[in-house]
Amino acid sequence: MTESAVTAERAQIIRAVFPQGLPELWCPLLTHYRDENATPDLTRIKAHLAHLSPFVKAFLAPGSTGDGWEMSAGLQRELVHALLEIAEELELWIMIGVLRTEPGAAREAMLEMTSELLGGRTPDDPRACARALAERRVCGFTVTPPRGATLTERQIHAELAAVAELGLPVAFYQLPQITENEVTPASIAGLAAEHPNFYLFKDTSGGDRVALAEQDGDQDYGNLFLVRGAELEYASWHRAADGPYDGFLLSTMNCFAPMFAEMLAELKAGRRAAAESISARVSAVAEELFGAAAQLPYGNPFSNANRAIDHVFAYGTERATTLKPPLTISGNRLPRELIAHAADALGRNHLVPENGYLP
Repeated sequence: MTESAVTAERAQIIRAVFPQGLPELWCPLLTHYRDENATPDLTRIKAHLAHLSPFVKAFLAPGSTGDGWEMSAGLQRELVHALLEIAEELELWIMIGVLRTEPGAAREAMLEMTSELLGGRTPDDPRACARALAERRVCGFTVTPPRGATLTERQIHAELAAVAELGLPVAFYQLPQITENEVTPASIAGLAAEHPNFYLFKDTSGGDRVALAEQDGDQDYGNLFLVRGAELEYASWHRAADGPYDGFLLSTMNCFAPMFAEMLAELKAGRRAAAESISARVSAVAEELFGAAAQLPYGNPFSNANRAIDHVFAYGTERATTLKPPLTISGNRLPRELIAHAADALGRNHLVPENGYLP
């Protein structure tokens, strides 16, 4: 298949999943818990999704923000199936996080999950496969490079190519914080040129090498959709502001989805100063809370910070600071001081909600 044919087929696969076009805002969903045994609180999760759904239609789960790396395979599977039921009701999409970094493990997990979702009848044609998964509210699978600081570019490329060769809709995820390596722009270009089912690339490295290589004209990824996962200074990274990204897949989307939607609307209307003002206020809160959450001896800062901010959005400032703080996957509750810090930072940056989204 020629590169132009691959590009055209990728557009057809995307259309099979997203008839209205690819969303620009994606969220790596928080996991809420109802007890110290880290049992997912599906009622709370559904309320959170319903709150976000006017602004975000596509969710990554399980992911780092949702404690996916700390979950057992059984809990990951249980959570995905529960989320698919909620997604069906709310008309949302789930990108399944395949958190396997051993050689061959991601490919095997994708085959197993696809067989489970489709009753063992996986279509051979990538477009038909994407359509069949979309009927289950699955928009694809997210896969990182294999783990290893000493892996060569060839080894990383071969592992990702083996995943793409399955024909399943897939997104590759630059996550050196976990994998200890990075996939190169040349590898992404090669994979995009060969595999139309590879339709989305996420970069949380903060280095943005892949996206910048295309912007500088060094690489051509066809119509591959690029989303940024690194936080802060959001507005300048979008193509509407002459940045290199088509969209965002951010931990802070759990809290600031309405603000990000407004920011994009302002950018597209040519009101860049207004967009940058929103970006700056969200960045200020995020930076403060990430720093404060990093002091906790349990959980990851992104999950803990967003959990604290979301608690304020859910209950409003007064109730949030008096109710019990939310549970983490460790069984510990967030400290009240972190909730108070979140409420204060939101207030100072004029982002505090008038009322919580929970009764």
